[in-house]
Amino acid sequence: MAHRNQPKEEEHEGASTSELLIEACRRNNTDLLSEILSSPPYADNEEATAHILNTTTTVLGNHLYHEAALRGNYEIIDMLLDQPGFECDPVNRTEGDTPLHSAIRWINSEPEAQREFGNALVDMMLEAGSNPRAKNKAGLTPLQLVDPRNEALKEVIRKHEYAALNAGDFVPAEEVKGTGAAAAVAEDDDDDAEFSGSDEEERAEWERQRKAKRG
Repeated sequence: MAHRNQPKEEEHEGASTSELLIEACRRNNTDLLSEILSSPPYADNEEATAHILNTTTTVLGNHLYHEAALRGNYEIIDMLLDQPGFECDPVNRTEGDTPLHSAIRWINSEPEAQREFGNALVDMMLEAGSNPRAKNKAGLTPLQLVDPRNEALKEVIRKHEYAALNAGDFVPAEEVKGTGAAAAVAEDDDDDAEFSGSDEEERAEWERQRKAKRG
């Protein structure tokens, strides 16, 4: 049944829009994707565009993002991620993989010379919002799928995991440096603090400094 308020899927020379989208993502064909998205009913319709991109799947249950990620198709992925409302972490039917899992499976199957390119692809996906901690049906995160020899890729993923875990934990600079209103209160507290030492000369020096501060 068609999604409520979503346009009926068009056919292009015998192929449905979904079939053409799958073909575009498999072949890294950005021109075909552009043609589809710039034509009715998707032109200037962000809701309809997001719906068709997020709901189109293959017979095996892969989303468009999976199809592109399984082939390392950087350009088409970059274009997909630019679409408003595009889903970064759809799950496929067979393995329960996200596209990030799929991209890592692709990198693992490629020659070592491809690692730098593949790592850049994963970095882009993570920057766009892919979840580095998502687990598939086997309970594995993308990091756990990485070829142990690919230290650079593991570092890319760990960097984004760290950023995600520490989001919102940063302290304003004035608090770190001990300046501003918080520091002024702390200084007053120090002035009124009880001396904790036992040596009489130290006590006298503390009293002298305390009086000097108070003018």
